Amino acid sequence: MTCLILGIANAAHVSDERGTDGVLRILYWQAPSTLNPYLSGGVKDIEAASLVLEPLARLSPDGEMIPWLVREIPTLANGGVAADLRSIRWQLIPGLKWSDGSPVTSADIAFTHRYCVAPGAGCAQADKFRDVARVETPDDLTAVLHFEEPRPFPYGPFVGPQTPLLQAAQFAYCLGPRAPGCTEANFAPIGTGPFKVAEFRPGDTALFEANPAYRVPGHPAFGHVLLKGGGDAMSAGRAVLETGEFDYAWNLQLGPEVLAAMAARGKGQVVSAFSTLVERMAFNLQGPDGPSPEDAPLQPNTALSDIAVRRALAMALDRQTMIDIGYGAAGRVTCNMVPAPPAYASAANDGCAAQDLDGARDVLAQAGWIDADGDGVRERGGTELRFVFQTSANAVRQDFQTLAKEWWRQIGAYAELRTIDASVFFSGDPGSPDTLEKFGADIEMYASATDGPDPEAYLAGWACDAAPNEQNGWQGRNVGHWCDPEYDALLSELSSTAGMAERAKLSRALNDMLVQQYVAVPLVDRGRVSAHANSLGGVQLNAWDSELWNIADWYRLPG
Repeated sequence: MTCLILGIANAAHVSDERGTDGVLRILYWQAPSTLNPYLSGGVKDIEAASLVLEPLARLSPDGEMIPWLVREIPTLANGGVAADLRSIRWQLIPGLKWSDGSPVTSADIAFTHRYCVAPGAGCAQADKFRDVARVETPDDLTAVLHFEEPRPFPYGPFVGPQTPLLQAAQFAYCLGPRAPGCTEANFAPIGTGPFKVAEFRPGDTALFEANPAYRVPGHPAFGHVLLKGGGDAMSAGRAVLETGEFDYAWNLQLGPEVLAAMAARGKGQVVSAFSTLVERMAFNLQGPDGPSPEDAPLQPNTALSDIAVRRALAMALDRQTMIDIGYGAAGRVTCNMVPAPPAYASAANDGCAAQDLDGARDVLAQAGWIDADGDGVRERGGTELRFVFQTSANAVRQDFQTLAKEWWRQIGAYAELRTIDASVFFSGDPGSPDTLEKFGADIEMYASATDGPDPEAYLAGWACDAAPNEQNGWQGRNVGHWCDPEYDALLSELSSTAGMAERAKLSRALNDMLVQQYVAVPLVDRGRVSAHANSLGGVQLNAWDSELWNIADWYRLPG
């Protein structure tokens, strides 16, 4: 660390304009281990690399695609996406340079595809290149990606920090099994970003310096970035909000009261950003005893198969109280399973934000659920509203369980709470009865999100054939075993529809089916939380892309 800091202190600015704000100090309490995102799916590695390596297009803080190294986003309307949906044409901005001064060309795009799909490469982003058959380069600025099948949403490769461009010249001998052994390239990739690597110590520290070939005059404002790893969220928060040792702290997974106390010291501010990570409750519609034998009909959950019961349980929840207790600035009420981007967010379900205990009682009474014996639990036809409610071991989730149990008690339902170690609950182990997919309870709580702004793959998780069972190794995502042929038909229509507006309309309709049939109950739109010094300007926290996506625009405020 000492030699790095001394090196910074003695370094000259790159130019009279670029780098005049000195050193930017960033603390990632999970230290990066590589600067090649194709060899790691870890957020810490992808975001550290994003200072250097850039994709063709990025995602804005609102989840919208924006051109980055290209002239425009290819679409059907502008001819960049073929009418048969089997190819997409990307056109580079003229004059782009790598940090070593050499030109960026379409050959680098083609090479990056080849690098990731090379046999034995172990590419962490291989799924992004699924169905890319070949990359054609008709000229130095044009690359055409051809797909094996029609792709209504063809923006998997080269959109977002997971799939940036690699310089073909640097990585030419790093294909296939040789990829992990290319230490020099993996630890100091040549890029187009605002910074280049000066020194990298895996698991500890990365030092970056301003890229003299960066395409935006006068940017970046900082001459160097020191990215320090290690510690924990608590110490990272203190280093920015209390002591002022660092300018930026990443991923502060701390209680809202803890962050508020730190921010009260006046040295920094807590910032949050949102994408599609939704904390939700799922209802088990087949009953907690698991699926029936193949030769027997599915045995429904007698109480939860009644939509009135599911509706009443949802109406009894006070989402804002949950957020105030559990997430603070890192949460906001959502009534949708797909809360973003804005075009995909339905406005048809907004009424869920208000708790309605009286309304929930009325719904149950009208459906014939009454407390005949006075024990506080409603019943109908010999079935009582008694449920097993499970989730992973997590302080916030246990608070949510306790709150829900009390609210449900007030409408005449009883919940037995069950807590499962997170390493078991999320393991997907087909031999364990306590996994998310096995769903050995009536109700369970967890969070998941779309992979990028388009929700097709995420919404497919509620298709009839997506239910986990013994035959598919308990790997399906339709954990509640809900099945609606109308939903599947609409999902099939989405899979063959191109155009953002049309896809957004279909996605909203699918979301509304899930929410209005109470297949699952969205609770909290969970966001990222980080902190930066009051002296740092230009920060736009982004939960869709790298948190450091616009670091070229960060600057030191005067005073």
